[in-house]
Amino acid sequence: MPATNGSSMPDRADTAHSPSTPGSAASASTTEHGGDHASVAATKPAGNWNSRRNRFLLLSGMFLAGIAVVGLINASIDGTNTLEFCVSCHTMDTPYEEYKTSKHYMNAAGVQATCADCHVPKQLGPKLVTKVVAAKDVWHEILGTIDTPEKFEARRWKMASRIWDIMERSDSRECRTCHEFKSMDLSEQGRTARARHARAEERGQTCINCHSGIVHGMPSRPTDDS
Repeated sequence: MPATNGSSMPDRADTAHSPSTPGSAASASTTEHGGDHASVAATKPAGNWNSRRNRFLLLSGMFLAGIAVVGLINASIDGTNTLEFCVSCHTMDTPYEEYKTSKHYMNAAGVQATCADCHVPKQLGPKLVTKVVAAKDVWHEILGTIDTPEKFEARRWKMASRIWDIMERSDSRECRTCHEFKSMDLSEQGRTARARHARAEERGQTCINCHSGIVHGMPSRPTDDS
């Protein structure tokens, strides 16, 4: 029987505009979220790369800054190691005059050992410690503790003993930068020196045990502990 105008059959236009079924909604949602995940995944590598780059730049900057600081410190220390700087204080007049009469100042070989060669370590750590301790010399320069020959002589034994103790504890470290038993050709030395050096090496002695007072005047031992 032919359909009438009041028939309930759905119209094509109504079908086209009908709401999506649950299946189609889930498919659309999956597609949408899948696109989001893909977008996030695409941005992650760039973020990680930037983070690694920033860390690398930070660490590189810190490393270079550290090198610069150490270099400046070392350059400053080297400036205070010159002979001119060491003898610029008035209290160094007496030691300087004594030094100029020694073989460390002038010799046949023309090799000169200055104040820093004998009194300042080469390694950075011990060098810094020595410089910090030496800061007291500036204070005594201000106080005028040894600003006259008489004051210097009164304290000579105490000052010399302190330096000898430091050298003995370090196994005459600064002396050995130029003088080392294993580098000595004993056959080229005089009979007395050859015998004494061989004996000192056997006994485990250090340079300052025998060679104190070779640059600066030998102080007189005090008669009492006072």
